[in-house]
Amino acid sequence: MSALPRLLIAGVSSGVGKTTFTVGLCRALRRRGLRVQVFKCGPDYLDPTYHRQASDGEVHNLDSWLMGPAALTRTFVRTARGADISLIEGVMGLFDGASADSLSGSSAEIAQLIAAPIALVCDASGMARSLAALVRGFASFEPDIAPRAVICNRVGSAGHLALLSRAQPDVPILGGLLKQSSLRFPERHLGLCAAQEADHEATFETWADQVEAHCDVPALIALARSAPPLPAATAPTARAAARCRIGIARDAAFHFYYDENLHLLQDAGAELVAFSPLADAGLPRVDGLYLGGGYPELHAARLAANHGMLRALREHARAGKPIYAECGGFMYLCQSIVDRAGHSHAMLGLLPGRALMQDKLQALGYVEVTTRAASPLGAAGTRYRGHQFRYSRFEGPAPTQLALHSKRHPEPQPEGHGAGSLLGTYVHGHWASNPAIARNFVDACSAR
Repeated sequence: MSALPRLLIAGVSSGVGKTTFTVGLCRALRRRGLRVQVFKCGPDYLDPTYHRQASDGEVHNLDSWLMGPAALTRTFVRTARGADISLIEGVMGLFDGASADSLSGSSAEIAQLIAAPIALVCDASGMARSLAALVRGFASFEPDIAPRAVICNRVGSAGHLALLSRAQPDVPILGGLLKQSSLRFPERHLGLCAAQEADHEATFETWADQVEAHCDVPALIALARSAPPLPAATAPTARAAARCRIGIARDAAFHFYYDENLHLLQDAGAELVAFSPLADAGLPRVDGLYLGGGYPELHAARLAANHGMLRALREHARAGKPIYAECGGFMYLCQSIVDRAGHSHAMLGLLPGRALMQDKLQALGYVEVTTRAASPLGAAGTRYRGHQFRYSRFEGPAPTQLALHSKRHPEPQPEGHGAGSLLGTYVHGHWASNPAIARNFVDACSAR
């Protein structure tokens, strides 16, 4: 058994300040010399960019629907065992997830799977005794998964925080954060702007100051240390000797990756080589490419102007070397991207169609994926789970490579474009749902 101090930071809903409190507490703990490991519940890519900067380390997503309970627990134990304390930021509200009538995919289910104490963050602006009623509801709704602490965000003053404490909620208030609208993290159509787009160091330190001044950090540490031991992770299998080099697109346009996917590629024998489609004049020596999601629409003019990179990627494709692209990476494979202003920007042209940005959300939610043809991910019939969240749509030939199964659409929906060594899709796949996919991709790249 392993003693793994841990605290799941949940919210009463989205937008109550979970990320703000998480990064502030992370920095406050690091000031005490503690090694902090941060995790993010759910499929989100953007909150983890703030966690990485605040913790100066990797951040793994924990999603019970995408990964399955066993893989989720293994990932948590393996990653947390080198830390003094782990912080797990929840998704949406505590009980929100993949189902409206069960815990599936919710922060509550993850807290249950890894036996993590819960600190509940609420927006307490304009609230006094009503806080006690709110907390009582969360504490009694699923008594076996009740919060153990409350954090009040956006309080008006230290006096307001003291007033909330006098309301005597069923769960102790261990502090709060004063409302400071000027310190809110910037947002755009997919959620928070990626952390690397600006220097947030001063903001992180200010939130840490607030945590120090208005939260009972020793009590939060004690709560994390009260978590029961978990079964020790089995000794990791030896990482396979490198047998191929896979290029990973990483810059302001492409940076949405699940760290677990990258670990699985390395375990299967891939050497990962970062490159920038925005800034590099050509490709490094690689046998395959993984083009992740991001914001190619915001950088379309620069992508279109980097003729050296476009030429190198086209030559890579002509040589029959594998290319797998998700969402933003898929848009890059198209003939063009049309931005919200209606301007068209020429892209790789490896797929016959164009990606058009829209004002309204085009897809959101979990999907099960079945490949309908052989691809770099494996033979036809390969299955895995993934997630969609996009504001663009594809205009071109009908998709033929994948079939998507979801609760919203009882009949399988066609998705995915490409053939042979090329696959582009709007789906962000999480390969913990089928680790064979990483091995298949490495096999395909090694064969070249």
